[in-house]
Amino acid sequence: MFKTILIANRGEIACRVAATARRMGIRTIAVYSDADARARHVAMCDEAWRLGPAPARESYLRSDLVLEIAQKAGAEAIHPGYGFLSENEAFARAVTDAGLVFIGPPAAAIAAMGSKSAAKALMEKAQVPLVPGYHGDNQDPGYLRGQADAIGYPVLIKASAGGGGKGMRIVTQADQFDTALASCKREAASAFSDDAVLIERYVQRPRHVEIQVFGDRHGNCVYLFERDCSVQRRHQKVIEEAPAPGMTAQRRAAMGEAAVAAARAVGYEGAGTVEFITDQDGRFYFMEMNTRLQVEHPVTEMITGHDLVEWQLRVAAGEPLPATQEQLAIRGHAIEARVYAENPEKGFLPSTGRLEHLRAPAAVGFEIGATPRGNGAADPAGVRIDSGVREGDSISPYYDPMIAKLIVWGRDREQAIARMSTALSDYEIVGPATNVAFLKRLMHCDAFAGADLDTGLIERERAALLPAAGDPEPGVLAQAAAAVLMLERAGDAAAPSGDPWAARSGWRGGAWLSRTLMFGRGQRQFPVRVDYAKNGYTVHVGDVAVCLAELALDADGRRVRGLTGGEAFDTGAMLRGETLHLFTAQGAVQLAYVPALAHVGEDADTGGGVTAPMPGKVVAILCEAGKRVERGAPLVVMEAMKMEHTINAPSAGTVSELLFAVGDQVPEGAPLLAFTPA
Repeated sequence: MFKTILIANRGEIACRVAATARRMGIRTIAVYSDADARARHVAMCDEAWRLGPAPARESYLRSDLVLEIAQKAGAEAIHPGYGFLSENEAFARAVTDAGLVFIGPPAAAIAAMGSKSAAKALMEKAQVPLVPGYHGDNQDPGYLRGQADAIGYPVLIKASAGGGGKGMRIVTQADQFDTALASCKREAASAFSDDAVLIERYVQRPRHVEIQVFGDRHGNCVYLFERDCSVQRRHQKVIEEAPAPGMTAQRRAAMGEAAVAAARAVGYEGAGTVEFITDQDGRFYFMEMNTRLQVEHPVTEMITGHDLVEWQLRVAAGEPLPATQEQLAIRGHAIEARVYAENPEKGFLPSTGRLEHLRAPAAVGFEIGATPRGNGAADPAGVRIDSGVREGDSISPYYDPMIAKLIVWGRDREQAIARMSTALSDYEIVGPATNVAFLKRLMHCDAFAGADLDTGLIERERAALLPAAGDPEPGVLAQAAAAVLMLERAGDAAAPSGDPWAARSGWRGGAWLSRTLMFGRGQRQFPVRVDYAKNGYTVHVGDVAVCLAELALDADGRRVRGLTGGEAFDTGAMLRGETLHLFTAQGAVQLAYVPALAHVGEDADTGGGVTAPMPGKVVAILCEAGKRVERGAPLVVMEAMKMEHTINAPSAGTVSELLFAVGDQVPEGAPLLAFTPA
């Protein structure tokens, strides 16, 4: 076994590998960009080396620097994680040529599966079922359009070197093809330095089911069953679960054997995933093979009891697979939710910012990388957190906006869903926008709970998953009032003035204070009248009166406890600027809170304009200064986290001036162009 390995990655996968390596007695070396100098993976490793500036092309994608550091630091092997250099054939070959071990498949296997087009041709020879499509080398736009016409719409344009949902477009009619192709090629070139695409028929209501495979250099190859990854947004996975709901033993065996055949066809070693698209009748078609460990590998670990990172290390060191196919079995059900810094209400746009407050649910029996051994003596732990960030870290625009992977296990799918819902209720994040509340609604969505799955579930259930914000309940407003009152009291204690008239205890000569706290959400305001008393408060929300008693604030000033109407509550509370963040038993709530007279005399009219919805780079300008456009017309294409986002005209009007050029970096909220509505 290796004594020292270098982890050529960042975030939760680098932490995951470091934890398993430590448990196995292997020394680890981290590499980092300037943006990650204080990152969690740097702290977890035994040694850390700087790669370069924050942009990935100047740091994590610099294979020459990674190799140089590995040799200087005395590493015997390199673990590439996933993303970045993990599926880079040239890097894998360079590692081997340098006398080091690449903890992954041979370069030839990466090459064979690295091009979706070539992989499909190879699978066709191996008689693995394929979706009808074009996977050839001719990339002339006119020729590709002709192929799409021949296949029949709807079609899917997909980056040949792609993955992670990048460089993919669904085209429903011929007149949309050219625009979709151009956008797909731009995104593919940016993400993979290769704009080649393939075209295939778009399967209606498809499910995304993938098979985990593992091979060793002794000729052994097994499948560790399947994962259903159908719940997606923008072709990127949001929820993964294992086993796949509704999977029969016969179909599982057929898909597993097809996946093993695909792996054997390229002499595969290490961890890999063969991805299939299935229709609602259960027919399956090869989609692609990811020649690396997948983000969603923890659900496979949870149902099999095997640590796949440990398997990777052992196989790379020349050991045979730790188990045969006959020794592998499924136990229970596992679900993984990807907790992202993004705004579901704004089209899942990525969000950035400092994690001012981060409180994750308790991981029951797990540390990162620790996996139940699967001996049948006891149930695996119910909750696991894989994360590469800590409170105080920042989510930057340079990398994927994942905060954590939340993984739960249950005896069956129903228990796993219930555990996931509870764990999401315990997540508290203040800083960037997150999808936590969205994920909790997803757990309670009838389609998901009933396993009526396909890749269009989120869009189909949009009304239930992305409802308009309603008015807060009186009990929530009472807890908001309790939070403000206790935070004020803590402020008085921290900086006593000695003036009883300035204190906010409510005491007055001859009477107790009565005041109104004003909360808001959107355009609506919610006044809460507070009557002070000797032993507590009475708050009035409309016609409802609630007594607050026995209030207490935690020492860190972030949790308020007490009684509302005689019922106990324990609520996370943070006031940041003019936003009060509450984490109640019913979920997270954000309310505007503006103290009286805070903005007297200010002009509230902020005007309008076409602004950047997130920080990113301008990659295309689709309008001209001085030209009239109609409502919804595409104006500017921005790229953030390697995904393209099109900004459309808010109304009919005229573009009077372009304020940025292609290639410019733009901060969130910056005006992109001067726009005069009609």
